[in-house]
Amino acid sequence: MKPKRTILCVDEDERSLSVHKVMLETRGYRVVACSNPDLAVQAMKAGGIDLVLADLPMPKADGSRLVDQLKAISPATPAIVFKGASGASGDAMLADILVSRSSCNAAQLLDHVRMALVRKRGPKPAITRGQVAGSCAPHVPRHSA
Repeated sequence: MKPKRTILCVDEDERSLSVHKVMLETRGYRVVACSNPDLAVQAMKAGGIDLVLADLPMPKADGSRLVDQLKAISPATPAIVFKGASGASGDAMLADILVSRSSCNAAQLLDHVRMALVRKRGPKPAITRGQVAGSCAPHVPRHSA
């Protein structure tokens, strides 16, 4: 069985956070949901996070600074960041994918998540012809005469 990937969702809006958590969990992901940016930093420091999904416009915190902090802890962890309706996203340089909350539906978000996780994992290792033949060959026991 394939291990589940863990996604850190950070959003001060509890309703949006809950929607993302349910959507991702029903697709088989583990979700660490944080409405407090300081708790998100602690979760990232604890390790085991495969992807960050964060909201850039946060009333109580600077979303771009948060993304920078999370990327400083784990630079290889991809970050998908929702930008505000104003489109101000100049500070979110460390985000791997910037999406507009107003124009990104659930299917598109799930596709972004899947693609970001594939990029993190890297390409599947090449299988040589010898490996394929060896793994599929039936085992034939030898009997002594």
